[in-house]
Amino acid sequence: MAVKSDQMRNIAFVAHSGAGKTTLAEVMLYKAGVTTRIGRVEDGNTAMDFEPEELKRTSSISTGIHQLPWKKNTLTILDTPGDQNFFTDTKNCMQAVDSALFVIDALDGVRVQTEQGWEFADQFNLPVMIVVNKMDKERADFEQSVEDLKSSLTSPKPILLQLPIGSEAEFKGVVDLISGKAYGYQDGQVVPIDVPEDLKERVASEMEGLIENIAEADDVLIERYLEGETLSAEELGTALRKGINERNFAPVLFTSATGQIGVDNLMDFLSIVAPTPLDRGNKTGTDLAGKEEVIRAPDADAPFSAFVFKTVADPYSGRLSIFRVVSGTLGSDGNFYNTTKESKERFNQLLTIAGKEQKPADGAGPGSIVAVAKLKDTTTGDTLCADNDKIRYAFADPLPALISFALESKSKGDEDKIYISLNKLLEEDSGLKLERNSETNEILLSGRGQVHIEATIEKMKRKFGVDVHLNIPKVPYRETIKKKVRAQGKHKKQTGGHGQYGDCWIQMEPLSRGAGFEFVDAIVGGVIPKTYIPAVEKGIIESARKGVLAGFPTVDFKVILDDGSFHAVDSSEMAFKVAGSLAFKKAVVDANPVLLEPIMEVAVTTPDDYMGDIMGDLNGRRGRVLGMESVGKYQQINAHVPLAEFQTYAPDLRSMTGGRGIYSMGFSHYDEVPAQIAEKVIEELKQNQE
Repeated sequence: MAVKSDQMRNIAFVAHSGAGKTTLAEVMLYKAGVTTRIGRVEDGNTAMDFEPEELKRTSSISTGIHQLPWKKNTLTILDTPGDQNFFTDTKNCMQAVDSALFVIDALDGVRVQTEQGWEFADQFNLPVMIVVNKMDKERADFEQSVEDLKSSLTSPKPILLQLPIGSEAEFKGVVDLISGKAYGYQDGQVVPIDVPEDLKERVASEMEGLIENIAEADDVLIERYLEGETLSAEELGTALRKGINERNFAPVLFTSATGQIGVDNLMDFLSIVAPTPLDRGNKTGTDLAGKEEVIRAPDADAPFSAFVFKTVADPYSGRLSIFRVVSGTLGSDGNFYNTTKESKERFNQLLTIAGKEQKPADGAGPGSIVAVAKLKDTTTGDTLCADNDKIRYAFADPLPALISFALESKSKGDEDKIYISLNKLLEEDSGLKLERNSETNEILLSGRGQVHIEATIEKMKRKFGVDVHLNIPKVPYRETIKKKVRAQGKHKKQTGGHGQYGDCWIQMEPLSRGAGFEFVDAIVGGVIPKTYIPAVEKGIIESARKGVLAGFPTVDFKVILDDGSFHAVDSSEMAFKVAGSLAFKKAVVDANPVLLEPIMEVAVTTPDDYMGDIMGDLNGRRGRVLGMESVGKYQQINAHVPLAEFQTYAPDLRSMTGGRGIYSMGFSHYDEVPAQIAEKVIEELKQNQE
């Protein structure tokens, strides 16, 4: 029997890697009776992490999905990756839920991926809640954690819903600030206890502040509160739900997942207070032309619509498409229309996801997160809907790729297999990008970081039996000129019968960076017939594809064709094409040719502590720092850095900042390579060619 929409709680667990999301989910599944034991990330036996690449790294690299029943409701948990390498999956999955629970490490506080996840929640207008985990660990600091939350995550503002009882090894329970009741834990089981004497004054103070914060979500309540009326726990609970759903505030709770302390209270809270699909209300899409808005309510009787937020590629069972139902109902099999690909799809079995298992489902309504296998065209981000009532939903772009590797097959003739295998994995991971560089003739795989690429290659070998070497990509240099010159290109060949004759004079001069190529016909008096002039230009363009310095394309120059001669019988388009090519090659040699390199626009975000190291490192990479700005509690350094010096930056930054720094990168412009370095590059290229 499908779960009713008002009994659903779809929640993404979001945090920086290592905060304990997977362990928390594991304990919740155990307490709900879904599993018979609590798996450990270190032992590789959790319900949420099961891919071999995750077990090897003891870290989530793909979102795990599971359902659990609690207090008459069903919680669907999406345990998202916290590593920046795999954060596109987190971004995708946050679009499919009704709220996000941010898990904060009580030792490390708010870290950079937590802040990025918080930005996604803002982008998707997603209600947020916070749990501070690992409260029983040495150096866990309640006051510092709360201060960190309030300074780092400002909107919606964090408000305390609980106070922890004890700290570090003495952490033994929580006080609920709405009811004023205290709860302790014995052998993982919750037991009511008295509020400790040393906490009573703090509890009273925090309760007053909490009631004021909650009442602000309801105009009537805040008036009554200001007039001195006592608000009931039920009224506060209703206002709390409203305030969370409207993103007025983010309630804060406390747990130790490994100690099973505070987890029952958290589960009660999520079951009772977390937003439902009905709370989230209507979703707006467009018609197929993208011009008219179309609105769908989370109504079981409305036309069916859904969007795919995750794809799993399997070499045996085929593609598994996981989607969120927005409106209408779906049976255990049937048809729907993919408006993104504009194709009809049929499915034979509706499934729910339970970790690594898929279980048959007899139907799905608004808010359901379900899956179907072997759709022929559907991939992540696509909209599915009723064929007779079409809609298309927007889906956020993946995070940009930051690092690229050239793939070299370990077995001859495997190039086609590389493309086929990786294209299937690209369906699974929209944060990857695959292309062939026509200049360097390399297959390039780009991703968020080196770990992202390595995990993908491991997965390709495991799933499809294709193995590759990872190489640093060749830099796509360019060549240009710095001086204005004039040169002749003359092609004269006499053979039996017709000969070949083409003669042209060109002026060549440099253009500004990025201007490309300009050709000017300045022939007067018909010294070169009009029919042959395009051939001269073609000869120059073709020769410019392989420059004279190191065989890279020549760019940013202007050619003026100003003189020449022809032969009435022996001249031809081919002869003038060769003449144009000869003129270009002579001119370039005399025009002071130089090597150009791609310069990247880089933004490095880091805690203050690492600013000096990063600035020094960027300077050492021939970077030019453009400026700095504050981004929350972090600093962002903006710089221009040559691509040749930046190709292995992802692991270097991780090492410098202990994983706390992130960066973005995009192409900016081409600039001249310093003479000494250019000589070295050209020499290396010539040696490789030999």
